[in-house]
Amino acid sequence: MRLVAWSLLPMAAYLTGALNALWTIGSTAVSFVTSLVFNPLTWAGVALAGLSVVLFMVSGVIRARRLSAAAPAAQEASAAPARPAAEKKPGRTAPAAKPAIAQQKPKTNDDDFSDIEDILKRRGIS
Repeated sequence: MRLVAWSLLPMAAYLTGALNALWTIGSTAVSFVTSLVFNPLTWAGVALAGLSVVLFMVSGVIRARRLSAAAPAAQEASAAPARPAAEKKPGRTAPAAKPAIAQQKPKTNDDDFSDIEDILKRRGIS
């Protein structure tokens, strides 16, 4: 019975037009692949796309290096603000530094309850 069922499938495909559709799909796929492999213009396009990807990656690395090099200089400039010479008077001491607000430690886990735990710790609830 299985042999008869398998032998009827090609005839059913021919009669329904599925065989013609499968042939069209197959020939289109083969022509696409051969034009991709054997066409020099296609390979030029692939090379340009690869060059574009490399340029994006290199520019990202250069930008990250510039930003990381500029960050310490900006922190040093903001850490020690310059005072005008008119404000500096002899015999006057600098005001005492204000106590820093309790520094928050960086989050080590990104679960859903970390924010709630931080709020509870700030309010003294364990």
